[in-house]
Amino acid sequence: MKILHLDSNHPLLIEQLQQMGCENHEDYSSSKEDILSRIADYEGIIIRSRFKIDKTFLDTAISLKFIGRVGAGLENIDTAYAKSKGISLISAPEGNRNAVGEHALGMLLSLFNKLNKADSEVRSGKWLREANRGIELDGKTVGLIGYGNMGKAFAKKLRGFDVEVLCYDIKDNVEDENAKQVPLEVLQSKADVLSLHTPQTSSTIGMVNKDFIDQFQKPFWLLNTARGSSVVTADLVAALEAGKVLGAGLDVLEYEKSSFENLFNSSGQDSPQMPKAFEYLITAQNVLLTPHVAGWTLESHEKLAQTIVDKIKAEFF
Repeated sequence: MKILHLDSNHPLLIEQLQQMGCENHEDYSSSKEDILSRIADYEGIIIRSRFKIDKTFLDTAISLKFIGRVGAGLENIDTAYAKSKGISLISAPEGNRNAVGEHALGMLLSLFNKLNKADSEVRSGKWLREANRGIELDGKTVGLIGYGNMGKAFAKKLRGFDVEVLCYDIKDNVEDENAKQVPLEVLQSKADVLSLHTPQTSSTIGMVNKDFIDQFQKPFWLLNTARGSSVVTADLVAALEAGKVLGAGLDVLEYEKSSFENLFNSSGQDSPQMPKAFEYLITAQNVLLTPHVAGWTLESHEKLAQTIVDKIKAEFF
């Protein structure tokens, strides 16, 4: 089997595919147009999020049997069209779910205890104890929207705390010993913390907007380690200013490029493309920002690759 690798990954991926008799080609820099001129020769491709696999790409890839996406989501692939052509879609949410769960918990505890703010102040010579009095997680209700691999991993991490964990999902009967499944309106009436664990779909893009936020009965904390497109940043900022949202931990942003590798069109805070809402986020002391790294650990780097290899082997060898 001839496989084209379009993004770099853990070396075990190529090593193990080679041991299985695969012919591996690597191209991490050519344009999409150049890839299109050669893709007809390949039976498999391995990609993270370098570019979209659209109808034109799939029509050109006449020998393609599978697409391996080294990550959880498949939004950069025209999945319906790929399936109609009999192409297997292989992703690896199992590979980084633990990392996402730990990152979400770390963000929440940091926000509750003002760790980022306190660290910055001490480094600048300020010793403000009362101003950095935190709150405890015990006794709170944590609401999860999306209860698949990532949501379940975060719920498992919360087992050590005296918290109520509720989940809402479009699928029925997904609850387990770590979370009780409830209607969305019940979650919105009880949650002190909202954590998003949804894929990017037409129904989740712009999901957290003013109307959605206003449905919550109590001020709440927001965590997003899923997809930046789910949150309307301007509406979040308005809610932060009004105290409806008490703070936010955002590993993903509405402004990310589809490749997830860049923010805006140029780097640096002086970029003319910087939206006004983002200017608020980067100065707000009750907002914690990370660069889409919730699932980006040394361990998940290896586990993601191993998951893809194992699934290819199970289906084709």
